[in-house]
Amino acid sequence: MRQTEIRRKTTETDIVVRLSLDGSGEASIHTGIGFFDHMLQLLARHARLDLVIEARGDLDTDDHHTAEDVGIVLGQAIGRALGDKRGIQRYGHAVIPMDEALAAATIDLSGRSYLVFQAEFTADRIGSFSTQMTEEFFRALVFQAGITAHLGCSYGRNDHHKTEALFKAFARSLRDAVAIDPRLQDDIPSTKGVL
Repeated sequence: MRQTEIRRKTTETDIVVRLSLDGSGEASIHTGIGFFDHMLQLLARHARLDLVIEARGDLDTDDHHTAEDVGIVLGQAIGRALGDKRGIQRYGHAVIPMDEALAAATIDLSGRSYLVFQAEFTADRIGSFSTQMTEEFFRALVFQAGITAHLGCSYGRNDHHKTEALFKAFARSLRDAVAIDPRLQDDIPSTKGVL
């Protein structure tokens, strides 16, 4: 089973993530940041992950430490659950509309961490979630999981719609990339023999 549990405790946050890559999209998310919880729930649903996140952070300061550290722990959990990546599809790509907004995600579970993020927001916050934390969350996640990710929102007016489209595009591309390809018959999808 491709599943794991990770806890990370610092002076700023205390986070537990339980993850199954081969789930049905069930999620229980509690970060103290309502909009962020919603984004993580839809990430789990559209990636078909079973995901539990319990996070306590210094939200009296702001949401930065909590959102970034959730990205760190979730990225570590994805990387650990993937193991040696035998049989995975490796690549994923999705283009997702959300009303007037259009976002795309292309990822490679290469073991090489890199993020290209192209999205602009007009508001500082969506509820209690800082729009700047969208990029910081994804950066933390992909660097811990060893993912190359290109995320972008090519257009849109509503920051809620743009952010939601980005999370859904990432989720659908992750769903494809972690999927087992029966034609690989337990091979590593790389000419190097390792990812």
